Amino acid sequence: MAVINFGSINIDHVYQVDHFVQPGETIGSSHYQMLLGGKGANQSIALSKAGSDVKHVGRINNHDAQFKQTMIKHGIDCKFVVCSDTPTGHAIIQVTPSAENAIVLFGGANQEITHKDVLHALDSASDDDWVLTQNETSGIEDVLVQAKQKGLKVAFNPAPMTESVAKLPHECIDLLIVNEVEASEIAGVSDLNEMEKYFRRDWPHAEVLITLGKAGVRMLRKDETIDVPAFVVEALDTTAAGDTFIGFFLSAYTKLQDAAQSLTRACAASALAVTRVGAAQSIPDAQEVDNFIAKQTN
Repeated sequence: MAVINFGSINIDHVYQVDHFVQPGETIGSSHYQMLLGGKGANQSIALSKAGSDVKHVGRINNHDAQFKQTMIKHGIDCKFVVCSDTPTGHAIIQVTPSAENAIVLFGGANQEITHKDVLHALDSASDDDWVLTQNETSGIEDVLVQAKQKGLKVAFNPAPMTESVAKLPHECIDLLIVNEVEASEIAGVSDLNEMEKYFRRDWPHAEVLITLGKAGVRMLRKDETIDVPAFVVEALDTTAAGDTFIGFFLSAYTKLQDAAQSLTRACAASALAVTRVGAAQSIPDAQEVDNFIAKQTN
């Protein structure tokens, strides 16, 4: 079983700042890094580190092929990653001492995934494969429709949230993964219990996972409501914490089908990620997560 991830590949320009820059203000940065990022690439790396077979579908500029090689070194099958003349997607990320981040995103080559790319990647899919996608690439509706026509399970993380999400064929989604802000925008309410009522009424075909930051996570699964608390750690950088959570959850859930155990494992991986600076390089491996959980339960 594999996870086929139609996802972004970005170059992250990360700046450590005292506070987020304000209109008309120029501030200095105490540290700068250029790193592999993008929600798609981060989630693929997290899936691979968690032990899943991952096939990534995406696009990148010819001159940035070293980032594709970085993904391959992480154990990701990149035969569906196409190099082109279009600039690679990138993000300008500000990170404050309190570990909060603000991001400016440029789509670039991520917006050139075509119908042909989708069909090619799904052509050899097995019946038990999962498809994962976010909201940073082109072709999302096509991915959802084609995956469901092949009878594949589909997980969707609508980040960043845009108006286009409302127009997607929601009936093609088996697992919706959102944070509290995204869930509020979709449901049109801010109270968590009201969100749950909305999703149970309007998304009865899908399981819904709502991450709640320091408050943990809630999963709506059939007739169950599963709440799992977050682990308490000292956060340094929250970049890629959500992507780490998604990768480790989906890896565990597609193998174990034990929701509570998968959620706990994902919370542990995310907790480790926020104690480290950066995106992809902050993602722990499976053994680190095992060790962390063992320490928490002793």
